[in-house]
Amino acid sequence: MTWILRTLFILFAAALSFQMFPLSLDPPELRGAALAAVLAAAGLLLEFLGRRVDVRVLAGAMAGLACGAGAGALLWRVVPADGVLNLPAEFLRTGQLLVWLYLGAVLGARKAEHFTLDSLRAGGSRRTAPANKILDTSVIIDGRIADLIDANFLEGLIVVPRFVLRELQQVADSNDPIKRARGRRGLEMLNRLQRSTRVEVKIHDGDFPDEKEVDAKLIRLARNLRAKLYTNDYNLGKIAELQSVSYVNLHEVAKSLKIILLPGELLTLRIAREGKDRGQGVGYLPDGTMVVVNNAQSLVGHQVEAQVQSLLQTGAGIIVFADVKTPPAPAPQAAASAS
Repeated sequence: MTWILRTLFILFAAALSFQMFPLSLDPPELRGAALAAVLAAAGLLLEFLGRRVDVRVLAGAMAGLACGAGAGALLWRVVPADGVLNLPAEFLRTGQLLVWLYLGAVLGARKAEHFTLDSLRAGGSRRTAPANKILDTSVIIDGRIADLIDANFLEGLIVVPRFVLRELQQVADSNDPIKRARGRRGLEMLNRLQRSTRVEVKIHDGDFPDEKEVDAKLIRLARNLRAKLYTNDYNLGKIAELQSVSYVNLHEVAKSLKIILLPGELLTLRIAREGKDRGQGVGYLPDGTMVVVNNAQSLVGHQVEAQVQSLLQTGAGIIVFADVKTPPAPAPQAAASAS
């Protein structure tokens, strides 16, 4: 079917060209054949670009060509009929038209990458453009982004690129059970985001076929949409920073929201397990911070009050060391049996 359409287009280009410039061998007149060849080549080139180039870029180039043609047509009559500086008028008119066509196509293609419906709603102003948020695969699988939205910490438009959705589906279809579970969790989190009434979730169809890596596509899309990139990938965040793309790493956000404790403060927590050293018990604060409580080995499973003694910063976070302040009262049955 494709070859039939190509053949019909070439025949149409030839018919149109020879109607404008009839073929003549006496004297030789080949302008019609040359125009037919140019039109056919241009059509095949556009077909090739349509498969390789983003649709917005191609549309921008076509709009630029139209604007360039309009400018060239307006200046066509400005060139004197007898030419300028011994240059014939036909050469100057054709040359300025080609220049305008080239400039229009190039500028249209470049500006098209920055054109979105959101920027149109915002009147093209960078200051009034909505603060879109692009999610990568790691953030969707992590799931904490949904909790932040439910807590009214985030609002606005959430953008999930189509190529991220494809990557998420590939992870969910993996033969590795761990990866498969992570992928399915990501799909569940995405469904949760779409059901949320606090934000609008949009699946963005923009793609960059010339980029092979998903990270590179994310950065280009974030730049084009003037959006903020949300990720858990440290390297992706640094690459985004080098390319002046705004980003948020949820791991860094979580570290910033850790509870600040000072020696002497009192904590109420449940001893979850025995500690590494003798006599120690281990509990956890609501944010996941580990608390090592001295003299609490026998209090596993009990709620105790502990006093902070010191804090230790590690690569994984902060470990709090505390002493039991008020041990739990013995249960009535245990007290009766002891007596």
